[in-house]
Amino acid sequence: MLKDNAVREKSYNFGLSTALFCKNLIEEQKEYILSKQLMRSGTSVGANVEEALQAESRKDFIHKLSIALKEENESYYWLRIIRDCGYSKPIKLQPLLSLIQEVIALLTSIIKSTKAKT
Repeated sequence: MLKDNAVREKSYNFGLSTALFCKNLIEEQKEYILSKQLMRSGTSVGANVEEALQAESRKDFIHKLSIALKEENESYYWLRIIRDCGYSKPIKLQPLLSLIQEVIALLTSIIKSTKAKT
């Protein structure tokens, strides 16, 4: 079993929170298109982090985490669209937006420090 770490836990929590948020968005707002986009990018982050933890090389590790970072940034984009279209109240989005910033900061830091070791 892999040792738990902050980026693994936070990316999983973000994926789970995203899935629950999207479920709620579909049930309450009957919004299917944006929620599907957010679901794909939001759950992809943790999957890419898991893949990175099993990387075959440092280059592969950086590559997988870079994909996770791109997916996190895409999720941030979809959350802003959902907020600005009025599909969800800002207070419901705040926990996701806060968590997304934490994950982006962690991924950015890990990628930079790993590249510096190369």
